[in-house]
Amino acid sequence: MGTMQIRKYPDSILRQECQAVAEIMDKEIRLFEDMLTTMRSSQGIGLAAPQVGINKRIIVIDIGEGPIKIANPEIIKLGKAKESMGEGCLSVPDAIVDVSRPSEVIIKGLNEKNRPVEIKAKGLLARVILHELDHLNGKLIVDYMSFLRKIDYRLKTRNKLHM
Repeated sequence: MGTMQIRKYPDSILRQECQAVAEIMDKEIRLFEDMLTTMRSSQGIGLAAPQVGINKRIIVIDIGEGPIKIANPEIIKLGKAKESMGEGCLSVPDAIVDVSRPSEVIIKGLNEKNRPVEIKAKGLLARVILHELDHLNGKLIVDYMSFLRKIDYRLKTRNKLHM
């Protein structure tokens, strides 16, 4: 199990819509494990494959209740109630963005054993799932920023890169 490099905004892979996984094979099982190792070593609670440079619909999550590994996650149902909360992202360092999301979600996908699973999530788990699904569709927390804040963030990021 190895640690992978986390891609940072504005890396172009973070804007791509990811490809579905045909079947969970040894390669995907290794990817799940490497992504979990990478996420944990970076003190994250969720990670999507494009964040480590892989264009596959794979996410891993661990909010302290044990790891969730899922390929091809799809939303079955979104709750009507929404909650707003500050979110961070390993690919968008030094930014906390207020994001309004449904507080409940039901998704389906494939687990690491290539079996169909359904996950019903509330609260933080629902938020993390929806955040990671955004990644699979090329959406980032910067997309929830105001226009002026986005410009300010880009300038600060650009200045850090050139120091």
